Amino acid sequence: MGSKRRRARVGLTAAAVAVVVLGVGIGAAGASGRQPWWGLGQQATPTPTPSVTPSDAPTSDASSALGAPVSAGPTTAAPSASTSPSVPATTPSPSRTPSASGSPAASAPATTTPASTGSTAATWAPPPADAGFDYQIGGVYAPPSGVTVVSRDLEASPAAGLYNICYVNAFQAQPGAESWWKTNHPDLLLRDAQGNLVVDEDWNELMLDFSTAAKRTALTTIVGGWIDRCASKGFKAIEPDNLDSFTRSKGLLTESQAVAYAASLSAYAHGKGLAVAQKNLAELSTSNARKAGFDFAVAEECGTWNECDAYTRTYGANVIVIEYTESGFTKACGSHGSRLSIVLRDLAVSAPGSRTYVRKAC
Repeated sequence: MGSKRRRARVGLTAAAVAVVVLGVGIGAAGASGRQPWWGLGQQATPTPTPSVTPSDAPTSDASSALGAPVSAGPTTAAPSASTSPSVPATTPSPSRTPSASGSPAASAPATTTPASTGSTAATWAPPPADAGFDYQIGGVYAPPSGVTVVSRDLEASPAAGLYNICYVNAFQAQPGAESWWKTNHPDLLLRDAQGNLVVDEDWNELMLDFSTAAKRTALTTIVGGWIDRCASKGFKAIEPDNLDSFTRSKGLLTESQAVAYAASLSAYAHGKGLAVAQKNLAELSTSNARKAGFDFAVAEECGTWNECDAYTRTYGANVIVIEYTESGFTKACGSHGSRLSIVLRDLAVSAPGSRTYVRKAC
């Protein structure tokens, strides 16, 4: 459904301006000498030894649909931050920044404890079900009253005292990062039979190549550096975006490859004590969601496209819904408002004070 989904990308330019004004965005990186966040992962070698493959993916029994404990698979070695050899010439726009509002469910979801692979076992838990939610891409601001869950970009700081989700563009190249990827990891960019780079034309983003186990391991090493930052800042979960990129890959990538890559990222994140969200792709089966190691879902416009049930079949009430139209919001609230976290946002995901700012919750 990726081709029809109106993801909040049109607001990224405004988001960059707003976040720079607030002093928390990527836009300030160039002036301050700060490294772009995509350059902070460990440099991956061209042909690393795979450490997480589809067969290594976390699995669980049917109880995992409601956030019950899941055993984590093996993780890749923790990447260390490294100096980026080149800074993208174009200042990237911040990615979508989710946030939340509303009161938490009466009972918090179970904390997940993976099988111990070392001296200390990490634990993680999905966000509380039916908590309020607020997508904050157009700029970080004080969460509205009643907010208990906040999803923000990797470059932002978590909201104090709340459950914070860290947004990471894990399956495609972040806008403005093209030069960095081309210079440092050209082998991890998807190319067609003629050797041309494959671009997600809807969002003008280069697509990452996770078609082999070696490439998935290399990508996990890079993205693992970003996940480390999420963990060190105090986020409690990650939202790896563009899981559905294979649907826009002109047949060069498959769902099974996307699931295997997601499993690698989830295993790494779980090892850092972070829960992992399935971002969109309502078509993903419960079986594949478990293989991928997902703990909850972040679903854009599931009310608009009548897809919310697809997510609740897998995650029960652990689903966060963002709608961008009044009609979609009304449908989602009417069918799932008593169980799920549902918010209406403007497509630019702007901050309060903007002419375009819209936010409602049910």
